[in-house]
Amino acid sequence: MKPIVAGGLLAAITSLLLSCAAQSAPSASIEVQTEDVTRFFRIYEAAGGRPTAEQLQREYLDRGTTGLRHLARVRNVTGERIARAVAATPELYTNARSCMAAIPRIRERLDATFGKLLSVYPEAQKPPISIVVGRGKPLAIAGPGDGVQIGLEAMCSATAARFFDANIDDRFVHVIAHEYIHAQQAPALANNEHPSVLERSLLEGVAEFVGELISGGIANVAVSASASGRETEIEKQFAADTDKTDLSAWVDNTTSDSVGQLGYWVGYRIAKAYYRQAPDKRAAVREMIQLTKPRAFLAKSGWYPGIVLN
Repeated sequence: MKPIVAGGLLAAITSLLLSCAAQSAPSASIEVQTEDVTRFFRIYEAAGGRPTAEQLQREYLDRGTTGLRHLARVRNVTGERIARAVAATPELYTNARSCMAAIPRIRERLDATFGKLLSVYPEAQKPPISIVVGRGKPLAIAGPGDGVQIGLEAMCSATAARFFDANIDDRFVHVIAHEYIHAQQAPALANNEHPSVLERSLLEGVAEFVGELISGGIANVAVSASASGRETEIEKQFAADTDKTDLSAWVDNTTSDSVGQLGYWVGYRIAKAYYRQAPDKRAAVREMIQLTKPRAFLAKSGWYPGIVLN
């Protein structure tokens, strides 16, 4: 069925994005780029909700921000793949239009979150956050030197509501906080193409823990809920797998039947144990973010399978 496209959509989106920009504070504010969204929906509306692959490639992706072009390159986002997603799952894009209204609402919370990051980690870099429209995934990516890219249509989807916060404002804030920590992490570990279970789990767990510290909540709430009551069982298996480079049992393994991603949860608990035992909390945050020696970090954390962490 052909999606209904509101004639005043572009004006409404433009108003929202201008409002978002106007509310940015000059001090601890991080730049949130939304021009890719404006351009996408201009093309989308003009095409009656059915833009062609050529239009999307030439007028949207090729003219995109640095963040959009980075996402397209590393995650194989093309005009053809977006066009297929629009045709197959039009609800992703109608949902994205409506939930864009969350961005101006959370501006103050984001500024407070980034202010807290600077207070606990003054060395923090401040790369921009690019809100973009993609092919339904990924939800978000980030890395040192690459900034943060948020896929609006994925963030606003029913799947995201299932695994992350049901409240869209909380979802944006907590996911962005998590990803912003990834943008701070040591390149030597973050860019390792063949990490061990321990290495990848600590990268994600540190981002989850420090993200919670600065935003007030974790990003992946479903993982935490799925693991509750099974701490010792899960972590004994994790301890046996730490040196493996087959990550399939621990990360990137969400399915329709399983939340997966238990490496995020165990890594979070190791980071929390590390922070809890540290007399200097600011130093602990710095050591977590700049982590390059996972084994030494694990040993110092005091973590063990089933450890009780309030």
